[in-house]
Amino acid sequence: MIILEMDKISQEFGGLRALDNVSLKINEQEIFGIIGPNGAGKTTLFNIITGIYVPIEGDLLFKGQRINGTAPYDIARMGIARTFQNIRLFDKLSVLDNVRIGCHGVTHSGFWASVLGLPISRKEEVFILDRAEKLLQLIGLYEKRYEYANNLAYGEQRRLEIARALALEPSLVLLDEPGAGMNPQEKEELMKLIRQIRDDLHLTIVLVEHDMNLVMNICERIAVLNYGRKIADGTPAKVKNDPQVIQSYLGAGA
Repeated sequence: MIILEMDKISQEFGGLRALDNVSLKINEQEIFGIIGPNGAGKTTLFNIITGIYVPIEGDLLFKGQRINGTAPYDIARMGIARTFQNIRLFDKLSVLDNVRIGCHGVTHSGFWASVLGLPISRKEEVFILDRAEKLLQLIGLYEKRYEYANNLAYGEQRRLEIARALALEPSLVLLDEPGAGMNPQEKEELMKLIRQIRDDLHLTIVLVEHDMNLVMNICERIAVLNYGRKIADGTPAKVKNDPQVIQSYLGAGA
């Protein structure tokens, strides 16, 4: 079943065509990769999916519902979460509190319920703590839950950001260059974690990544963007042997 469909999506910035007629279909519980040279439009595509940008052309459907122009916070509540290319944690909060903040995106008690300590608020706080601790166990940071986020190693901060995204209880998670800055061992651990998240939580995962070894070894299907256009999609084996992909990465001489 298709969970996310992009139909002829286009976007411009000051007359520059950042995305041009891009169409993709992503299946439920699939690990899907989006690759391409710098400036290909990958992060722009993520920003459209999460409501930061509204495409000038085309339709974006999530679980069959058109979400063009939907506010980012509503898209998050619908079940789409993301991480960012540059880590965006609350450095001076604990590891646990960073994840608890993410959990508040799907709670229902309001400001006054929290101030007055009403039963619904107390019940949700118990739920939030339990969910945050379980997510930290999943990503291997439970023992460091009381440490400040900025005291974590770089790879651990990346995993913490993934946990915070998962706190929204999404069905689709977008990972923007999750392996950036990691050493080979950290990337191996990241691949295992992504597979585990997909299998244990039954999620769909879409990732943008420059590390071809990571993409080819973890993604079931891949789409390739170049100058805002999709030039190929399919299995890793099909994509890596596509002449247009080879040319866009290595040049015409290849």
